[in-house]
Parts: sequence; C-alpha cells; structure tokens
Amino acid sequence: MDTALFKNRRLVIATKHEKERVIAPLLEEALGVSCFIKEGFDTDKWGTFSGEVERKQDPIATARQKCLKAMELSNCELGVASEGSFGAHPSVFFTSADDEFLIFIDKKNNLEIIARELSMETNFNGQEIKTETDLLDFAELVKFPSHGLILRESKTDTTTIIKGITDVSQLKKAFKELMNTLDSVYAETDMRAMFNPSRMAVIENATKNLIAKVNSCCPRCTSPGFGISDVKKGLKCSWCGLPTNSTLSFIYSCQKCNFTKEDMYPHKKRTEDPMYCDYCNP
Repeated sequence: MDTALFKNRRLVIATKHEKERVIAPLLEEALGVSCFIKEGFDTDKWGTFSGEVERKQDPIATARQKCLKAMELSNCELGVASEGSFGAHPSVFFTSADDEFLIFIDKKNNLEIIARELSMETNFNGQEIKTETDLLDFAELVKFPSHGLILRESKTDTTTIIKGITDVSQLKKAFKELMNTLDSVYAETDMRAMFNPSRMAVIENATKNLIAKVNSCCPRCTSPGFGISDVKKGLKCSWCGLPTNSTLSFIYSCQKCNFTKEDMYPHKKRTEDPMYCDYCNP
C-alpha cells in the first residue's frame, strides 16, 4: 500500500470557516486528491470559540466527528477536519498557544491519520474595555484589522455578541451600541480561521505535518501514517549520568500491523546539559 491510493479521489474538508484555502492546495499537490467542501455544513454544532456552544469532547474526538459527518453527508470516503484550542502554552510560562489537530480519514482503506501543530504564533487575547481609546489600543495589540475582533457584554456573556468585526468604523459603531446600556464591554480576538490569518498559518503548518505523516509508510506493511506515537524521556545527564526529563527516543508505530520502531537520540545528542538535571540542578 502506498500514497498513490489517494490519487484522483474526492476528499471533503469539513469546515465552514474557509480552512480549505490553505488545506486544499497542499493536499491536492501532495496526494493528487480533488478537495471540496460540503456547502451548508455547520461545524459550530460541535462547539464555538466564543462560547455559545460548548465543545463537549477533546479536540481529536471533535475533529473525528466533524470529519465523519461531512463524509457521510457528501457520500465521500475520504475526509479531513481540523480542530484548534487556545490558551496557555503547556510548557512555556505566560505565553498563549494555538494547538491545532488535523485528522485524515480514509474509509475505503480503513486509515485514520492525525497530525498536530503547537504554535506560539497566535494573537489570542481578551480584555475588559471602558473607553474607545482603550479599545483602539487593544485592537492594535492584536493585529486588527487584518485579524477580526468580537465585542460582547462580558467575558462569559453569550446573549449580546458581535462577531467578525474587521474595520475601524464597524468596531466603533459596535462599541457605542453596547456602551449605551453598559459601563464596560469585553473585547476579544475572533479565532475563527477566516478572521484570523495567524491561525490560518498554523493550520497550514499542521497540514504539512499531516502530509509528511501520510507519506511516511510502515517499513513492514507499507501502510501510510507511520508516525510518532510515543516519546520516551530519560536522556542521561552529562555530569551524574542520571536520567533527565529530556527526550531519549521517539516510538514510531503503524496502526495497521502494529509494527513499532524506536528512534534513539532523535535530537542528535546522547547526554543532557546538567542545568536540566533534577539532581545536579534541583
């Protein structure tokens, strides 16, 4: 089995937020597929960033559900969906992150391939605003107007919400409307892909990761999607020789035949600097 099994097949991209702009060209060039979207497909029912609909499952499960539903509705055996999360970076303190997952499903060949891109290149932010000056300062900080904004009564309010604001006059008008009855409003970044070029770039990188994984075939059965399934820690300290939390090896596995391979010292170093050792630098 090789990646030629995707050539000239239709592939549905499960999105309503124009993600096909970056996903489709890459997949079509790399895999020879013909991408399309299902018109009227509403991905918001699986959750919205602005909180009107809560996401009930983790990102991968959510992406899988979206992908399978789009495939079902369009009678297509090949599909891709993405799901993003925004918040504190898991390992870099006081930094926001965009965590994007892409899922590729091929029902015909019983394949499911998942890729991820974790990036600090995000404008994710929100702030309580009391004056127009503060609003315009916040807007400049978060790359407005190239990146869209949302205004609402408060951080948790979902009843009065104005989304997709992309020009200054629109922003000022929405602010004045809300301030007629309020002491302050909550401004936040619109994280939907078509209003957020920074996020679109992260989705593009996640797509490149997906293609690399699809093109990585199992050494035993040649199925696509032979990728990293686990990371082993325990690289030894160069001073004391005790294991550290740094990466010792990557475990690659095949979902088809369960073949696994361990890649030792993937970062091309056999010992770790003592500054990262809990014994030498507690």
